[in-house]
Amino acid sequence: MSKQDENQLDERKTKILKAIIKTYLETGEPVGSRTISKYTDLNLSSATIRNEMSDLEELGYIVQPHTSAGRIPSDQGYRFYVDHLIEEKEKEVSEMKEFVIEHTERMEEVLKQVVKVLASNTNYATMITAPAYQQGKLKFIQLSRVDDEQLLAVIVLEGNIVKNKIIRTDLTQVDGEQILKLNLLLNTSLNGLAISQINLATITRLKEQAGIHSDIISQVMDAIAESISGDEDLEIYTSGATNIFKYPELADSAKASELISAFEEKQQLVNLFGDHQTDDQENTGIQIYIGSESPVQTMKDCSVVTATYELGEGMKGTIGIIGPKRMDYENVLGNLKTLKSQLDGIFKKPKDEEAK
Repeated sequence: MSKQDENQLDERKTKILKAIIKTYLETGEPVGSRTISKYTDLNLSSATIRNEMSDLEELGYIVQPHTSAGRIPSDQGYRFYVDHLIEEKEKEVSEMKEFVIEHTERMEEVLKQVVKVLASNTNYATMITAPAYQQGKLKFIQLSRVDDEQLLAVIVLEGNIVKNKIIRTDLTQVDGEQILKLNLLLNTSLNGLAISQINLATITRLKEQAGIHSDIISQVMDAIAESISGDEDLEIYTSGATNIFKYPELADSAKASELISAFEEKQQLVNLFGDHQTDDQENTGIQIYIGSESPVQTMKDCSVVTATYELGEGMKGTIGIIGPKRMDYENVLGNLKTLKSQLDGIFKKPKDEEAK
């Protein structure tokens, strides 16, 4: 927002102007003072709002297309709205990034501690996956020019997950005004939608509205699909692998070597947990694999107990315990249920407080 806008528009005029533009974007009809009095939180009379609208018209932010008609935004009004919107969203994205970084670092330390405690309490090998986003909804998209060949797409998903994607295209004929319009188009059309709700008709309509910049829309949609699909490497933390040697039936050098290798390489654990994280287990979300039931061949002589924990808004992870078939199932299940509850409390509470 320019210094001129700051000097001309006080808080009341700003709120009224925003209300006019939002209403006009929704209806396409000139907006009158009575309509604004219903939709703003100013608690002002229609007469007062009419006076403010007259001031806004004199300042050039709105125009009256016909005598006795309501007002519509001018180009200057649209410019104010877009600049103000982008400024607010940039601040929001910045705050989200700081929040996510802070809690990601904290989360890693917590999860590493969780598997250590779990291994100590059970005397088995333990593992836990970092929470991954399962069902993505879009909260905000921001395109920013990097240079004449690259755009940075900042994609914010429900749960305040921030993804950055570079879009490569010829930007020599694209100015800042056009990028702002693309931002407005994308956010107006896609905010709050899950990937399953973004169909071919939606994409076709967006590309038609984008005109000569339809190729940018195509790449943005690809970036959104990639961000929501969560195809990043699954982060797994392990502990207690040497506990395997405490059990004679698993201490055989060949068997133990295979199990230790699975823990070190982790790819087999990804195969075990990758599918489980998307399962919709009832009640506790606890799954027990005994012997040959395990999807991991090297664990056919073991029992594997897994549990899905949820942090809300589609964030899910998996806790796992590997031990002999004669493991103390009661103790294991008790520990898993306790940990599920603790993880929920650790990571949901800060979010709730943040929202207050």
